Amino acid sequence: MPRLTLLLSHIVLIVLLALPARAFDTQAKAAYVMDMTTGTVLLDKNADTPLPPASMSKLMTLYVAFEAIRDGRLSLDEKLPVSEHAMSYGGSTMFLDTTDRVTVEDLLRGIIVLSGNDACAVIAEALSPNGTEAGFARFMTQRAQQLGMTSSTFQNSNGWPAAGHLMSVRDLALLARHIIEDFPEFYPMFAETEYSFDGRAPQNTQNRNPLLRLGIGADGLKTGHTERAGYGLVGSAKQGDRRVIVVVSGLQTAGQRAEEAEALVTWAFRQFVQKSVVKADTQVAMADVWMGQADSVGLVPGEDVSALLPVLSDEEVQAEVVYTGPVHAPVAKGDELAQLVFAPEGLPEKSVPLYAANDVPSGGFLVRLKTVSGLLLNRLRQGPEGQL
Repeated sequence: MPRLTLLLSHIVLIVLLALPARAFDTQAKAAYVMDMTTGTVLLDKNADTPLPPASMSKLMTLYVAFEAIRDGRLSLDEKLPVSEHAMSYGGSTMFLDTTDRVTVEDLLRGIIVLSGNDACAVIAEALSPNGTEAGFARFMTQRAQQLGMTSSTFQNSNGWPAAGHLMSVRDLALLARHIIEDFPEFYPMFAETEYSFDGRAPQNTQNRNPLLRLGIGADGLKTGHTERAGYGLVGSAKQGDRRVIVVVSGLQTAGQRAEEAEALVTWAFRQFVQKSVVKADTQVAMADVWMGQADSVGLVPGEDVSALLPVLSDEEVQAEVVYTGPVHAPVAKGDELAQLVFAPEGLPEKSVPLYAANDVPSGGFLVRLKTVSGLLLNRLRQGPEGQL
């Protein structure tokens, strides 16, 4: 498989890379920072270790509820009953009791803003395949697997301490991304800083997300805390055209959680910048063509290519064009023929498809005769052992 090593600054505007980005020294037991705009992972600390997620697992209950509303299985103005089981939850609650029938919209805000354990159980029992929270937890686990969350197992709907109720910070970041992308109509709820349900819980009206009031573009998503899990947060912030997702877990205090989360968001925006690597339809290399009216064809990206790079930079971006060749004619303009692969130092490898810049029809009789003659001549020159 041919590999052509290129200096991208030789074929496009100079793009400076990267002294390696200095890794953020977080105190969190596990942490994950992703630039959602480019998909670049900026920080990965124990990202795939399953850990107790506490109330951060409520995001999965919310995702399943959003799907049910979108699919017409649940409506925002529908009123749901409160069971003895749901009412029995302590911790952070909406103070629901069995005399209540609560709208789905109130329950969603009760989960997002108030972190209501009881509200999660009400939603869970309404959507459970067998009417129980345990049945809903099994459904959550299956749905999480379908979404690519391979390190998540749920025992309940709200993160109440239970053996085997685990999520990785990478899974939490993936779930946050799904919520933001799949349900933009519901995502603004995560930025709400206050919600008062029926005036019955004046001590529980404030969103616990410490990022929302800092003016750094934060607009979600969820905090979590239990004695075993420590303090955690799934946060997202948008500045300009960029959005980042930050997940931390296992911190010792709420203050430490707030400081670490803010520092990570600030670091992600200040220490990295999105830069153009190559414009769409700019030829970056040539691929050999077999039995065509031309011996080669230009390779171009189908869209503008950019990369997230550390701010400090003094090197050119090196890249390779990888393809299986020679390419057999005929070639049609727009055929995907190769990959442009580059890996800024300290950041994950990025791969971009390259396409044929023009048509290359099959060669006629003379082209084929010339090709066959050339092969025979080469074999004669090599001798019986294939050497000159």
